[in-house]
Amino acid sequence: MDFESIPWMLILPLLVIQLILILVAIIDLIRVSNTNGPKWLWALIIVLGNLIGPIIYFIVGRRNE
Repeated sequence: MDFESIPWMLILPLLVIQLILILVAIIDLIRVSNTNGPKWLWALIIVLGNLIGPIIYFIVGRRNE
């Protein structure tokens, strides 16, 4: 096993989880009619917030009606 590939083996699962969270959050943002704040702002938070942005959206941004 090459020691140069070990960091990628550790980082790759986090990158996959981050991508899945971003995609699910963006799809949910498109489908939901009301949010706590403007949708464009939540889109920026989701995309630029890396791993924590989608989590913040699901906790704070969604408006349960």
